[in-house]
Amino acid sequence: MNAPAHTLSLIIPCYNEEKTLSSIVERCLTVANPAGTLGLELVIVNDCSTDSSDAVARSLVEKYPGTVKYFSHEKNMGKGAALRTGFLNATGNYVGVQDADMEYDPHDYLTMLEPLLDGRADVVYGSRYLLPDTRRVLYWWHTKMNKSLTTLSNMFTNLDITDMETCYKLFRREVIQEIAPQLRENRFGFEPEVTALVARGGYRVYECAIHYNPRTVEEGKKINWKDGVRALYCIMHYGASFAPVPMQLILYFFIGAISAACNLISFFIMRNCGVQLTISVPISFVIAALVNYLLCIAILFRHKARWSGAGEIVAYLVTLAIMGTLDFWLTKELVALGMTQGWAKLIAILAGFFGNYILRRVLVFPEKKKRKAGSPS
Repeated sequence: MNAPAHTLSLIIPCYNEEKTLSSIVERCLTVANPAGTLGLELVIVNDCSTDSSDAVARSLVEKYPGTVKYFSHEKNMGKGAALRTGFLNATGNYVGVQDADMEYDPHDYLTMLEPLLDGRADVVYGSRYLLPDTRRVLYWWHTKMNKSLTTLSNMFTNLDITDMETCYKLFRREVIQEIAPQLRENRFGFEPEVTALVARGGYRVYECAIHYNPRTVEEGKKINWKDGVRALYCIMHYGASFAPVPMQLILYFFIGAISAACNLISFFIMRNCGVQLTISVPISFVIAALVNYLLCIAILFRHKARWSGAGEIVAYLVTLAIMGTLDFWLTKELVALGMTQGWAKLIAILAGFFGNYILRRVLVFPEKKKRKAGSPS
């Protein structure tokens, strides 16, 4: 028999899915083209299940040698970690994600493959919200949270997708194996993280309607509100550094507001304690600058985006010197002109807001040049 023209690798992360694992594998196997033009590789990654998922997976490997591959984690790490293991061990031309439950229909991958086979796309998302179809009605808040997170993600990535949190994501193998070593999220934060990296890489993204049959918490659904909070953080942490400038300014406004509050509070505390103006101004500025820096590397800008550790520190100290001098000089001059200390300090802070953003963007955290994704080989 001739080798198939294309092979689809489906990564199946598994944690306590003994009841559905065998069924979903059998269902996936029907996706393979009867004419032999589309081959199939199923990569099961057991994330240290405590039920009999390991035994079920091993039996599937014996039953379908060469088609089903099996990897196992020694400790539970999360869905994102299981996917990384699968991505790096996939050998098919195209690599997708398949949960071990029965919520998604693997036959939808045949539709999702079309933009890839035609050479139009590098990545295809399967959207649960594009298809006007009969569906199981479950949790209103869960749906609204998914759509809200998708909207926020789009604002940071400048992509126009309808379902960022979907399980069904299909990649050219070279694309996902380039992205996989950069992935850090071990749980459901994988979805916004990989979306941010796809946008950052400049890959061509398409979206296809898929079917979806959600299960309840009682039936084994594992995602919860904590994962929604983490997703919110991941959208900002992984997407903010290359978001459109208006979004960066909005986010930096909140970072600046927190830093400004720290500046004002520390300034008035020291003044009320009798500390001289020439001392309280620079100390309060340094406190605010430290808070600003920590928030910037946690949320807005990528830490060590271009510089070495020493280079980044030097660049940041130069920024501090410039903005500290401006803050001190402007506050002192405005007070000398008869303005109250509070108003003088507030105006200096506002002037520093834009100066700090520009210097951090250009000097402290300049982004490395990323090559744009070219056409598929």
